[in-house]
Amino acid sequence: AAGPRGRGGRAPAAVALRLALLLGAALGSARATVYFQEQFLDGAKWQKRWMNSEYKADLGKFKLTAGKFYGDPVRDKGLQTSENSKFYAISSRFKPFSNKGKTLVIQYTVKHEQKIDCGGGYIKIFSSNLDQKNLSGESHYYIMFGPDICGSETKKVHVILNYKNKPHPIKKPIRCKVDGYTHLYTLIIRPDQTYKVKIDNKMVASGNLEDDLDFLPPRKINDPTVRKPTDWDDRIQIDDPNDIKPEDWDEPEYIMDTSAEKPEDWDDAVNGEWHYPMVKNPLYKGEWKPRQIDNPNYRGVWPHPQIDNPNYSPDFSIYSYENISVIGLDIWQVRAGTIFDNFLITDDEVYAEDFGDETWGETKGPEKEMNVKQTEEEQERERITEEKYFEQRFKKKLERKKESGKDRAVRNTIEKEEL
Repeated sequence: AAGPRGRGGRAPAAVALRLALLLGAALGSARATVYFQEQFLDGAKWQKRWMNSEYKADLGKFKLTAGKFYGDPVRDKGLQTSENSKFYAISSRFKPFSNKGKTLVIQYTVKHEQKIDCGGGYIKIFSSNLDQKNLSGESHYYIMFGPDICGSETKKVHVILNYKNKPHPIKKPIRCKVDGYTHLYTLIIRPDQTYKVKIDNKMVASGNLEDDLDFLPPRKINDPTVRKPTDWDDRIQIDDPNDIKPEDWDEPEYIMDTSAEKPEDWDDAVNGEWHYPMVKNPLYKGEWKPRQIDNPNYRGVWPHPQIDNPNYSPDFSIYSYENISVIGLDIWQVRAGTIFDNFLITDDEVYAEDFGDETWGETKGPEKEMNVKQTEEEQERERITEEKYFEQRFKKKLERKKESGKDRAVRNTIEKEEL
């Protein structure tokens, strides 16, 4: 397989995985080109390949960790956000390339082990002219892809592509994963201008870029020279002509409260002439409207004749970008703890799928097992703590009862002596 095959250390586990991936790629996709691959297998050396932005003094810090639970303590290490309510900005540069005439696959794993309530988990792809030290939300990007979660409403996967210096978001809603486990996100853009989004190596959305993102004006428009016929009735329901307003319906919304009395300290010269206050009329029924019935003359929605849009011009290069050279994380998080790992940019869908299966696919099971075990152990500790708490309360209650019993015995003796 042509192209660089990852970056990182020479640890035995790293070397074994590296060889396995190379063998798999050679057997399954001999022509794959890997433009960028990062698994953080060489410890602290990742800091030489990734550059923190300096556009703000109080940006959040990333740390290398596998998290609280994991499938493999080495292979699951990634960049984790470590400070709450912070902006984060970090990026890594690779050899510039163009995806013109080629498939572009962008893939990575993200794990919200903190059960994120509001924050981004997406990545951005930039051109070679990005100023990495000043990376921010204002930096011009080519592609933005990945999950975004905030509250109960925003739980989506962003697919935003830049076209003529303007970002165009996908019109299809794509729901992201919201549990605390690691998930694999993949974006595939093909030269035929189709795309595919996969989560955990399963397709969740696909389509044509021109249809699902507003890059170009519509191919067809309504014929401006044609008007809807005057006798075309497109009202689904109409007023019932036999429905008559009741005679007692017309009651005012507010009436004077004649039970009110003029305050004794009311000064007409100062406050003006006193009037009875207005109160809500309990007999008011609102504006009367006749009931609705099905329109017997309904003809449906009028089909406006369409013509070719004179402003439409096809563009068969909306999928391609020149000098792709930087991948970055530019996000905000309220509650930190997200881990980013297994970054991959390639031109081969099969290689990306195999890479996902051989990384995320092999550690997802043990990761869940560790999390379940930790949860059970935590529940057991909480149960023991709760039992001890109630046991102590029970002992104290018994002691108070014994003390109160002694006091009663003493009082009875005194009363007998006095008697």
